[in-house]
Amino acid sequence: MAAIVLGLFTRGVNTFPLLAAAPMLAAPVLSLQGTIATGVVGIVIGELEVAARSGGAFLTHPVQLVTVVALTALAAVLNRLMARYRQQLKDTREVAEAVQLAVLPTPPDRIGPLAVAVRYEAAMREAAIGGDLYAIHATPHGVRLMIADVRGKGMGAVRTVNGLLGSFHEAATRVPDLPDVVGRLEERMQELNAESAEGAESFATAAVIEITGDGSVLYLSNLGHCAPLLVHQGRARPLDPADPTLPLGLGDLGRIRVPVEQHPLPPGATLVLFTDGVLEARDRHGVFYDPVPHLSRPLPSDPAAILDTLLADLARHTGGRLDDDAALLAVTHRRDACDDAAAQSTNRTSEGG
Repeated sequence: MAAIVLGLFTRGVNTFPLLAAAPMLAAPVLSLQGTIATGVVGIVIGELEVAARSGGAFLTHPVQLVTVVALTALAAVLNRLMARYRQQLKDTREVAEAVQLAVLPTPPDRIGPLAVAVRYEAAMREAAIGGDLYAIHATPHGVRLMIADVRGKGMGAVRTVNGLLGSFHEAATRVPDLPDVVGRLEERMQELNAESAEGAESFATAAVIEITGDGSVLYLSNLGHCAPLLVHQGRARPLDPADPTLPLGLGDLGRIRVPVEQHPLPPGATLVLFTDGVLEARDRHGVFYDPVPHLSRPLPSDPAAILDTLLADLARHTGGRLDDDAALLAVTHRRDACDDAAAQSTNRTSEGG
């Protein structure tokens, strides 16, 4: 367009550089057909410009003509190479996401008094396996769940994820006290650092939670992780820790005790946990995403629906491009579980009478 305006409505301005560069500029953003069409349009504009100025033809300037044709051909090759690279990156990213999901356990939709949902979104600019993880288990001590984010990517992160998942499964089912569960995770993280072939120490932010058997109370230990959100009655409230503590793997730097905080989990309330890929997502102006305003409105008491609406809003904020992986876990205190518990209590009272 600039070449058309300059060529047809100005005098003494050489538009050949614009015409020659046009197909190269089109190659990264247009299809192959669009790139070639841009070169053809450049030749046509050159014809019109020369005809308007001197009555000659662009074809009578062989150097210019050959230059535009050669650059168009080069732009076509570049377009194909870039398209192939984008497809390879997409395929590799999909493989990385599939491997990540294969490593992570798939929880049932319902565990005791809780409805459960998980989601995982891979970063658009990365093709490496990330260190985001989640797990949830029904145990004799209540429902225990964890979400964590291991520093780094690649096979080292996968090794750490596997180690933490195994340690959490064992500790969650066998250890009665939540601080001791966190202690087992800290020990395992220290062992993984000692066994690291690279010699580099890693760490993992984590939120470890225990929900009582009736689903009414949760106990939370936050180790440098994003604050979970409690979504209830049109309001999303961050459960910020009163006493921030160090991530897993850094306990030897000064963690004296593992803080555990207690919060109510009313019927119909949903606890939403996520890794920092959510909070560090930015829009085109560099503004970080905040999930609290979007979740502070009437929402269904369904963890899957809440996560889906959160991810849809996140995609709108970022234009569909995440800079870091995002793992999400949500549990809802089922209303029907409360009704079942009340009915069982009534039946026991009637039988006793």
